[in-house]
Amino acid sequence: MAENSFFTDKVALVTGSSRGIGRAIALAFAGAGADVVVNHSKPDGASKRKADEVCREIEELGRKALAVPADIASKASVGEMVEAVSSWRGRLDFLVLNAAKAPFKPIEKLLEREIRQLVETNYMGNIFCIQKSLPLLEAAGGRIVFISSLGSRFYNPSYPLGSMKAAMEAVVRDCTESLAERGVFANGVCGGIVKTDSFKTLRQYMEELEHIPDELCVSPQALAEVVVFLCSPAARGIRGQTVVVDNGLSNRLYRPAWVRKPKS
Repeated sequence: MAENSFFTDKVALVTGSSRGIGRAIALAFAGAGADVVVNHSKPDGASKRKADEVCREIEELGRKALAVPADIASKASVGEMVEAVSSWRGRLDFLVLNAAKAPFKPIEKLLEREIRQLVETNYMGNIFCIQKSLPLLEAAGGRIVFISSLGSRFYNPSYPLGSMKAAMEAVVRDCTESLAERGVFANGVCGGIVKTDSFKTLRQYMEELEHIPDELCVSPQALAEVVVFLCSPAARGIRGQTVVVDNGLSNRLYRPAWVRKPKS
């Protein structure tokens, strides 16, 4: 993505951005000219190594980067993360709620600890991030973007995360209304089938995924570009909405065996 003067020297915090979709979003913001806070879940191990790699990539693009470990399910941990952002740059313009954690199993088989994790990370955690970031976002007239998925609106037998995604799409709407007077607006991006690490696990529970043509899958970069767009002045008229980015996968229940590729 070409650098945009609007984003120059602004700061984006992307939760869960050491890999996958989050990594693509972090790099897209850097490519547009923003400095980026790369959040990862654990303070050491593979989580930290991957976050440090993303930071190096951002710095190679000529932007500043800060890796911050935080478990968003912990309000105290989120508070420490936001304090680190404030100490680093003294501002926060864009909050991207991407981090997610959930087992792949039917709802009726969830253990109590799994249900609590599902809610604490994917619902409460995102709200903690909004609450703690709000003073900085208000000062900057900032934007919030939540990363959802088609599981929020279509049944998947082993994807309980979908119910939390649906709940957060409602939060996007509500936050936009409740925070409008403070100059902070939220939107969501509902991604289709994205071939990340989680896709490899998901296809073990959904045999149909193997038959979806590549043309109907979405790249992490395509999602990232929409996230950056929603934070730009060009999207000023889009408020409280969840934009579906799925290459048209959800447009029809049945489709022919062939799929026409879009002209480049």
